[in-house]
Amino acid sequence: MIVAADGSGDYTSLGQALCALENSKDTDNRVVIYIKKGVYKEKLHIKRPNITLIGEDAESTVITYDDYARKLFDNGEEYGTFNSYTVLITGDGFEARNITFENSAGSGKIKGQALAAYVDADRVIFRNCYFKGHQDTLFTAPLPPKPILKDGFKGPGENKERKMGSHYYENCLIEGDVDFIFGSATAVFKDCTIVSLDRGEPENGVNGYITAASTPEGEKYGYVFINCRLLGRCKPSTVYLGRPWRNFAKTVFINCYMDDHIKSEGWHNWEKTESEKTVFYAEYKSYGPGAKIDKRVSWAKILTDEEAEDYTVDKIIPWVKHAVL
Repeated sequence: MIVAADGSGDYTSLGQALCALENSKDTDNRVVIYIKKGVYKEKLHIKRPNITLIGEDAESTVITYDDYARKLFDNGEEYGTFNSYTVLITGDGFEARNITFENSAGSGKIKGQALAAYVDADRVIFRNCYFKGHQDTLFTAPLPPKPILKDGFKGPGENKERKMGSHYYENCLIEGDVDFIFGSATAVFKDCTIVSLDRGEPENGVNGYITAASTPEGEKYGYVFINCRLLGRCKPSTVYLGRPWRNFAKTVFINCYMDDHIKSEGWHNWEKTESEKTVFYAEYKSYGPGAKIDKRVSWAKILTDEEAEDYTVDKIIPWVKHAVL
C-alpha cells in the first residue's frame, strides 16, 4: 500500500489506508504501508496487529496533529493528557521507520500535556523515527493501575486491562521538556538522540525531566538507554534524568553522552521521599559535561561492570532479533 499526499499513491492519507484494512480478518500476515514525503495532518488510531509503516525519510515524512490536554470538548470538559495523542497504537507487532510523529500544539506551559505517540501495544519497533512535542511527547503504555487525581486517566486506556508491552527504539530522535518519555512499558532506546527543549527557565532552574517511568512493581526492566546522546536546547543544569511517576520506576542509562543541561544530582523524587527506597535509577559509563557521577543523589546507583552485563538488547527484549524490519 502506498500513501502519497500528492495523489501519486493508492491513498492520499494514512487514515484512508488504515480504513481500507478494517474489514480484513487476516491479521496474522504483515501489511506494509509506504508513506511518501509530505505533511499528513491526521489523528490516528492504529488497531490492526502487524502493520509496518515506512516513510521516505523522517525529516520530510511527518504525521502531525495539535490536540492538547487543556483543549475543550463540546461539553466543556478538557481533553486531558491521554486524549491528546496524534497517533495511538494498540496493534501488537507494530513497526515504523523513517517517520516523524509530531504533536504541534506547542508549549506545555500554555497547552498542557500533548502526546505525539501513545503506544499501547507489545513488540513494537521504531527505527530512525522522530518524536516531536513538548510536555509528555511519548507515552509508553500501559497506564498505572489507578490515577492519583480524579479523571486523571480519562481517555482510550482508562477502562482497558493493563497489559505490559515491550518496545524498541533505535536511532530515533525524541524531543520535549517535562516528562517527555513516560509510562509503564519495558522500553529500550539504542543509539537515540534525546533533546530537552527550553521552557525559559534560568540556569540551575528546572526546564524539565527526560523520563517519568511508572514501572510496575516486580518488573526487572523499565527504561534502558544504550549509547544515546542527551542534548539540550536550554540553559545548563536545568534538566533531570528522571522522576518517578510511580514509586517502583526503573530507568538506566548505559554508556550515554550527557550535555551540560543535565543537573549534577541527576534524579528527582517528585516530592515522594518514600520512592527513594523503591526506585531503581542507575548509570554506567556516562560521559560528557553532564555526567557528574560523583554528585548524583545518594539513592541512585552506579552499575559495576558485572551488573551492566544485564543491560543488553538481547537480555531485555530478546524478540527483537527475530523482527522483520
